Amino acid sequence: MEAGRRRLLATGAAAGAVAALPRVARAQAAATIRIGVLTDMSGSYRDNTGPGSVAGTQQAVAEFGSRGFAVEVLVADHQNKPDVGVNIARQWYDQGVDVIVDIPTSSVGLAVQNVSREKNKVALNVGSATSDLTGPQCSPTGIHWAYDTWMLAKSTGGATVQAGGDSWFFITADYAFGHALERDASAFVRAAGGKVLGTVRTPFPATTDFSAFLVQAQAAKPKVIGLANAGADTINCVKQAAEFGLARRGIKLASLLLFITDVHSIGLQTGQGLVCSETFYWDLNDRTRAFTKRVLPRMPGLHPNSIHAGCYSATLHYLKAVADMGVAAAKGAGAEVVNRMKAMPCDDDAFGPGRIREDGRKLCPSHLFEVKAPAESRAPWDYYKLLQTTPAEAAFRPLNEGNCPLVRS
Repeated sequence: MEAGRRRLLATGAAAGAVAALPRVARAQAAATIRIGVLTDMSGSYRDNTGPGSVAGTQQAVAEFGSRGFAVEVLVADHQNKPDVGVNIARQWYDQGVDVIVDIPTSSVGLAVQNVSREKNKVALNVGSATSDLTGPQCSPTGIHWAYDTWMLAKSTGGATVQAGGDSWFFITADYAFGHALERDASAFVRAAGGKVLGTVRTPFPATTDFSAFLVQAQAAKPKVIGLANAGADTINCVKQAAEFGLARRGIKLASLLLFITDVHSIGLQTGQGLVCSETFYWDLNDRTRAFTKRVLPRMPGLHPNSIHAGCYSATLHYLKAVADMGVAAAKGAGAEVVNRMKAMPCDDDAFGPGRIREDGRKLCPSHLFEVKAPAESRAPWDYYKLLQTTPAEAAFRPLNEGNCPLVRS
């Protein structure tokens, strides 16, 4: 397999144009699977997705090996804009791309999943968080890997309420992801007998100063300020909350979506005591450590998070399904490939054994972590201590509650 043939496709800042794929002989094209990594290479989510997602995808291709067909990995930056993401997806599919992986930013993920359904191509959403991807907007050609807003709300939000945080105020990123995370977390808070005192919506992606929003949240006198945001927004919120001394005033931060890459940027001195949920941690067990050792040369300066590992896992399982079907049968048959992926059990070093449900939700355990104090960390990237694990079948929204049209009543 020609796993080494990779081309970087860039988007123009204004038009979001994608370079055309090279012309190849028809027989060669028929025997080549093209994987497009559509991600954030330059914006708020670059460290959480971007190069690490590319590295995870490339690692899966390298490990898959030669099984009678070539694999090309292409990359584009969607700039966190749905119109740019849709434009790239359409051009890629028209030029022979078979599957798109990662797709961070929920508004982009939902839009690209719709295009993929229309073109009967596979969308492997990893970086997108909204649980609507396997709910009302589920697709026969879409699978959602690694995590979602319902899982995060149950794990992090639920644990915070159980610890006494029964009054909340949300600082929410004003787009599909933030709205979904606030919605799902609010439901868990209220179900546990807590109250939501208010919310403030913050512009995305143009905000760097959250001081006014933190002051507004503090004025409501909640026990918990819920951060329904991610990436640079979360990092800035946590740092500025520390400067304001909110913890000394008895207000706890609940960062509903926090990755180890965010913790690295925040630093243990500021981040210690934060709780977060991830489905992958590099130091969780022997298999996660083995995967991390293999992928690290592809991502200097970072350790993989759940999204990076998810791109690896999703790509590897997709390639196994293609090999099982045969390339000729898989080409242009997104729904059939996804059905084969659902029928095959999942197992890899990042997440261990698992399965894909009828609604496209990939099931795996979720882990609640607490960020270590500086004195507790024994090595670089030794940032988490495990608090609890929720089994795969209980970690995500029950199948009959998502309103996915693919689910038989």
